[in-house]
Amino acid sequence: MTDALDNPRPMTRLLEVMRRLRSPDGGCPWDQQQTFRTIAPYTIEEAHEVADAIERENLDDLRSELGDLLFQVVFHAQLAEEIDAFDFDQVAASIADKLIRRHPHVFNDAPNLDADAQTDAWEAIKAEERAQAGATSHLDDVPAALPALSRALKLQKRAARAGFDWTDASQILDKMREELAELEVELASADLDRLEDELGDVLFVAANLSRKLKLDPDAALRRANYKFERRFRAMESIAGQSGKRIEEFDLDQQEALWQQVKSNEPPN
Repeated sequence: MTDALDNPRPMTRLLEVMRRLRSPDGGCPWDQQQTFRTIAPYTIEEAHEVADAIERENLDDLRSELGDLLFQVVFHAQLAEEIDAFDFDQVAASIADKLIRRHPHVFNDAPNLDADAQTDAWEAIKAEERAQAGATSHLDDVPAALPALSRALKLQKRAARAGFDWTDASQILDKMREELAELEVELASADLDRLEDELGDVLFVAANLSRKLKLDPDAALRRANYKFERRFRAMESIAGQSGKRIEEFDLDQQEALWQQVKSNEPPN
């Protein structure tokens, strides 16, 4: 009998690898102990690592990270198969059916639309699916476990589709100034609960501004993170050239280093 690990089809081989890892007879003790809940953090981590490889434009890393993410899907499907809930084929069939259903302009006789109209049609189909599933609010099924910034964006998109939206970005900037002023007032109180509330409002408005500008707030923040990291590392390097560590510089000297690094960067 041919060993499934020798199957030339990579997906079949991967599924067999997963079964062997979970097997009570000779499997891996760590893999055998895992559950949906314990694996979920790894799934999220691998998705972030995919995004990081894309941000770095490293296609070799992207191939590897996509494999890691695919393994997470396979792991969850294996756990489900073991309790007779569903298997990997059903997962694949489900997403194929969904994509066909949500692209009638490709797979059926619906008229071909431009990208914006297709997005509207996609959202209308999703809304109909939610209604058929018993949803009573536009905000139903927005996952509570989403990262807070991503969830803010999704909530705002849902509200906007119901017509609850700003006319243009300048109005959101006005709201941002209002929220910043309220945050500034609370700084004097040192009430952490009230400060958290006001800071949350500022961040929520920032997410709304990104939506209105058709920008991804997570991508914008990742870009800012990379920029800060690049500049701070350059500061450390300059400090090291003088025989000192960055923490040996006072704040004014560190600010001077920061400005030096900024001035040496090419314009965007």
